[in-house]
Amino acid sequence: MADLVAIHEEINACTQCALHVGRTNAVPGEGSPDAGIMFIGEGPGFNEDKQARPFVGAAGQFLNELLASIGLRREDVFITNMVKCRPPNNRDPRADEIAEDLPYLYRQIELVGPELLIAVGRVAAQSLLGIEDPIGRMRGKAHYFGEARLPVVVTYHPAYLLRSPREKAKSWVDLKR
Repeated sequence: MADLVAIHEEINACTQCALHVGRTNAVPGEGSPDAGIMFIGEGPGFNEDKQARPFVGAAGQFLNELLASIGLRREDVFITNMVKCRPPNNRDPRADEIAEDLPYLYRQIELVGPELLIAVGRVAAQSLLGIEDPIGRMRGKAHYFGEARLPVVVTYHPAYLLRSPREKAKSWVDLKR
């Protein structure tokens, strides 16, 4: 736990990329320090930047509902993002910004030691897996991360599902995996 706190302090003090300039708060991540499942999104949005917590807006509330549907609570998992500061106007994080924050994410994965990663959204999935396939092609397939070949489930981002409710059933299938 102390090591996760240290990483979070580093993230809060980080000025490596330009994203720190426009942030109100860095958003290191939160949840169980020994979670079996780690959710990884793309980056903080407006509400996350204000509260310094991942997935707290409408998409976060929907993520809470998804977790409850499979018998989990936020406190049972670890939730973080590829980048730890909000990109301007909620744009997708750029590859260079993701590269700057990857060491933080890799250390979080190592310290939490999850048995499963869930890549939430296209940017997170492509960045984590190092592939450029569209998310629809990545879903439902076996993916693995790192030398330990940690299983990765790819699913849609809750914000996308709120805009495209017809796709919700697909995420339910992903989470049941």
